[in-house]
Amino acid sequence: MKLYKNLYIGDTVKKPERLIKKLKRHKCKPGFYVIAYMRDTARLEICSSVLLVQWYYKENPPGCIVGLANGKEEAYALIERMAKDALAATGEVSLVKYLAQTDPEGFLA
Repeated sequence: MKLYKNLYIGDTVKKPERLIKKLKRHKCKPGFYVIAYMRDTARLEICSSVLLVQWYYKENPPGCIVGLANGKEEAYALIERMAKDALAATGEVSLVKYLAQTDPEGFLA
């Protein structure tokens, strides 16, 4: 499971290093959400950590985890923050394009 170089972390997420270790070991924490780039659809999706524990995602992990959030509302706020960053940096709100430009080796690899 790859992590984005400049990982977006929600304001209420405590000890993100511990959560990242749990994700890598395929342990779930209910109520915890990730924003992931899915290679098969080439877009960002908000996924529950419980979803990533399923056997399909163990064998086919998401392309890259770009955000960690405590709850769905905070995940939406992170998407909004990503959009503002993309707009400020590139003048457009193409999140996948912006994230790929920021971390080309880790994001699309």
